[in-house]
Amino acid sequence: MKILIYRYGSICEPDIITGFRELGNEVAEITTEIYNKNLLPSEGVTLLKNELLAHNYDFVFSINFFPFISEVCNIFKLRYICWTVDSPVMELYSASLANPWNRIFLFDRAQYEEFSPKNPGCIFYLPLASNPARWNSVIANASRKDITRFSGEVSFVGSLYTEKSAYRRLKDAPDYLTGYLDGIMAAQLKIYGYNFLQEVLPDDIITAFRKHFPGFYTPPGNFCCDDRTILAQLYLGTEVSALERVSVMKLLGKHYAVDLYTGSDTSGLPVKNHGLAKTLTEMPLIFHYSKINLNMTSKSIRTGLPLRIFDILGCGGFCLTNYQTELTDYFTPGSDLDCYTCEEDLLEKTEYYLSHEKERAEIARNGFETVNKYHNYPERLLKMLSLAYGIKEGEL
Repeated sequence: MKILIYRYGSICEPDIITGFRELGNEVAEITTEIYNKNLLPSEGVTLLKNELLAHNYDFVFSINFFPFISEVCNIFKLRYICWTVDSPVMELYSASLANPWNRIFLFDRAQYEEFSPKNPGCIFYLPLASNPARWNSVIANASRKDITRFSGEVSFVGSLYTEKSAYRRLKDAPDYLTGYLDGIMAAQLKIYGYNFLQEVLPDDIITAFRKHFPGFYTPPGNFCCDDRTILAQLYLGTEVSALERVSVMKLLGKHYAVDLYTGSDTSGLPVKNHGLAKTLTEMPLIFHYSKINLNMTSKSIRTGLPLRIFDILGCGGFCLTNYQTELTDYFTPGSDLDCYTCEEDLLEKTEYYLSHEKERAEIARNGFETVNKYHNYPERLLKMLSLAYGIKEGEL
């Protein structure tokens, strides 16, 4: 097949390109948006249209959903295949979601259950993957200096979400509003594996929040997204994630050496902030040489597994993650990785695995083998193409 990939700079794009090529496909790329983040959809339309007029392709692919790509492909009667890696993806609320040439793959089952009825037969569930071969190449060529630099007890790579939480722009809100929202967010902090924020938002709370929140997100005219969804997913989910990550850093930092690789402000936190890690050259070394790698799934990912879990295991690292509903569908806690269900459980398991090196190393090996065998990109992409073209197993 000849595939055109529209890129915007997602960290998994190179692995997907490699995966498609390993399956014997020819891949071309549109890369303008990687370097121009202010690119307008109308400019993207022109780029894509010109490329499709100049060359023949079997389908267009992107990470996450771009309504303008869907519209162009619909005109050309060309399959548009995309795969989400984030949640929420507000573009999924676009009317373009219903276009018949879409083949949309969603990594979060809750995301799939929400959107699949809007285009039956064209929206599918597909979990994420990793590329162990690429990570292993980086790890195998690490210098002694790098090994020493990136070895540690407990590591976390990623944002604390404090700078991403727009919720903190709430101004002059009445006590009943902040009290209610603080209460449901505090309750959500204690619950892993079930996101209930959207279910417990009364109409009067939504109305009051919108009144006191400057710049409340207004979707484009052809989007079908209500204020309840926006408040729960864009604002409250991000704020709960920020509260959780800061709380965990405070908890673990009091007891253990915690290495944090982030651009977030860590003032007052008992951790060592190393700044941002380079995704392709430093992150795999951190995952491989840290005794414990933390994963704290964003609350906006309601049931699914983030890319971070697959990449930690794909680097041969030990992963200690919060519980997610889909976790046991793909991994065995205590064998491939381990999970915690509350902060007390996290603290106990951190202490346990730091003092049980042999068991920790065995779990990391098992996790690597599981990802290497079942959750690699060629396997996922074969499944994707089978579903996108209605091909039964063994026919592709």
